Amino acid sequence: MDPCPFVRILVESLTLKLPFASKPAGSGVHPSSTPCFCKIRLKNFPSQTALLPLDSNDSSSSPNGGASSPSVSFHLDPQHLGRLSGKPTALHVSVYTGRMGRTCGVRSGKTLGRVRVEIDMGGADGRACVFQNGWVGIGKEGKPSARLYLVVRAEPDPRFVFQFGGEPECSPVVFQIRENNDIRQPVFSCKFSADRNPRSRSLQLDPGKNTRGWLNSFGNEKERQGRERKGWMIMIHDLSGSPVAAASMITPFVPSPGSDRVSRSNPGAWLILRPHGFSVSSWKPWGRLEAWRERGSTDALGYKLELVTDSGPNAGIPIAEGTLSVRKGGLFCIDTSTGGDVLHSLWPFGRGYVMGSTVEGEGKVSKPIVQVGMQHVTCMADAAVFIALSAAIDLSMDACRLFSRKLRKELCHDRQDYIL
Repeated sequence: MDPCPFVRILVESLTLKLPFASKPAGSGVHPSSTPCFCKIRLKNFPSQTALLPLDSNDSSSSPNGGASSPSVSFHLDPQHLGRLSGKPTALHVSVYTGRMGRTCGVRSGKTLGRVRVEIDMGGADGRACVFQNGWVGIGKEGKPSARLYLVVRAEPDPRFVFQFGGEPECSPVVFQIRENNDIRQPVFSCKFSADRNPRSRSLQLDPGKNTRGWLNSFGNEKERQGRERKGWMIMIHDLSGSPVAAASMITPFVPSPGSDRVSRSNPGAWLILRPHGFSVSSWKPWGRLEAWRERGSTDALGYKLELVTDSGPNAGIPIAEGTLSVRKGGLFCIDTSTGGDVLHSLWPFGRGYVMGSTVEGEGKVSKPIVQVGMQHVTCMADAAVFIALSAAIDLSMDACRLFSRKLRKELCHDRQDYIL
């Protein structure tokens, strides 16, 4: 498999040095040590906001790394690289003091100054580039100037790109996409099933000392009163027909009492599996995905992903948690470079972009596009695990659909449960 060229632009070590002590504009928003923030813009990308730690050292040396804010990153796909190749572009950093956000429609922060960093993407898909590394003055000339420390660099980030040929519940073929979408090669096939009696499956988990603990804790098959969505499974096969990954619903999705939604306090769950040993019928848990329907002003699908460890169900490693808009959908992503040192130390496979998968909003046709960082793929089975995970998060949008609404027939056990 050949990866597609991607480039990541990173803005790191953001730190602000003021010419004199600055009081926070207002209370309850920023602690006195960080009364400032910045907005970072790159053409054709949404702007990103980051808090700015203050550096009180009088020297011009680089700031203490422990005080630096987390990285901000922009991901450039082959289309972006094609548009920027050979053309001048710039990254803009606007620095503000005071509150973030708006009050009565008026921005609360006061503009302190702006920084422009020239970026040349020529050859950046093949080598690392540094565009800025050090202090930059901001503010009006002739007056004591604040200074901003930042590192702006680009690094190659090649990825494998896949797309489902149809909705996961329709058992589609999965294509690998290469060379600006001009080449689509079948690499996997999917088989979805909605079996109300999961015990009837031939799927067998590796009889390790902790496998039973995972099933007992999260796969209770006791019949529950009321409505439930359970027994869904999607199997990923390679081109030879051999199963190489699977996503199995081990905890049913059920509405909370007196409600028609799956709550965070009682989420449904999937187990992401990969083959164990040389037997095609023996499987080992890789990850566990929980999903639920968030309450509040924004209707959203909540999710949490943990890596399964050999220490049992109470020792999972949390690597992704967030929400996706039920109406608009969004991007499910695992990226250890922007999660700080804690996530980096927990993820066992190196730092950087891991995977991303598109998720459509409720009721929309969904053909997920999956990107997987090249460094995380050593064989087809590695990629297949992320394909199975992508299918699980996509199917969770349906599993968390309000129980007052019907599902499409491919997802239902009983005829009266679905819509035509």
